[in-house]
Amino acid sequence: MPELPEVETTRRGIEPHIEGRIISALTIRQPKLRWPVPDQLAEWVVGCRISSVTRRGKYLLINLQGGSVMIHLGMSGSLYMVSSDQPAAYHDHVDMVLDSGMALRLTDPRRFGSVLWQPAGESHSLLESLGPEPLSSDFNAAYLQQCCAGRKQAIKQLIMNSHIVVGVGNIYANEALFSAGIHPKRAAGNISAVRLERLVDEIKVILARAIEQGGTTLKDFVGGDGKPGYFKQQLNVYGRGGELCHHCKSTLKEIRLGQRSTVYCPECQH
Repeated sequence: MPELPEVETTRRGIEPHIEGRIISALTIRQPKLRWPVPDQLAEWVVGCRISSVTRRGKYLLINLQGGSVMIHLGMSGSLYMVSSDQPAAYHDHVDMVLDSGMALRLTDPRRFGSVLWQPAGESHSLLESLGPEPLSSDFNAAYLQQCCAGRKQAIKQLIMNSHIVVGVGNIYANEALFSAGIHPKRAAGNISAVRLERLVDEIKVILARAIEQGGTTLKDFVGGDGKPGYFKQQLNVYGRGGELCHHCKSTLKEIRLGQRSTVYCPECQH
């Protein structure tokens, strides 16, 4: 599914096209997404000007005076800018039509995405319990050390927990742990402060690099500007189980951890 860099790439892709624009219409072809699209959403947004486009975790927030449209891309969702008169395809579920003659179109074949509403001055329940953003100063070595203290849970599962830190999905958890030299199954409470500090640094570096390069190219993802991501060619471990480690030439191992594919180097990661 799209991870934080893909969502941030989408945000940056659509922002220049929709910021400052007035929503002239909202077309909902399929309201039954992961959660139902609110019946009154058109009443709340039509005629309003978009003040900004922000992101919280994997949620895109299209901010208006009266609140924010919250969009999650789910497993297969994408947002595109299209001409407002472009015919919709079968999986094109929602169009936000703008006064520019363009429309922001949500397509979602698996319908695991969502379009919800957060009134101004309120915090939606889906956002309330989220951990800090990984690229913010709130996510630091002292914070991660506090979260890990006394925990037997595998470190990979811990950093993928959105209540601990948002947006460190499977691809980037694999990559960050490899770069930090930490075995994905190591108990979080058994990792030294020095190694946790390096892990924090690697998470920040890898996510920032992925965002800069446009996100990872995935089968179901295309960036909001219509350009695919290019980070996949630089992956060290994810998707490379059974291949040779770029660093030590050992064979990379692939296991299942928390129902997710996990690839690591038995020599480089301890």
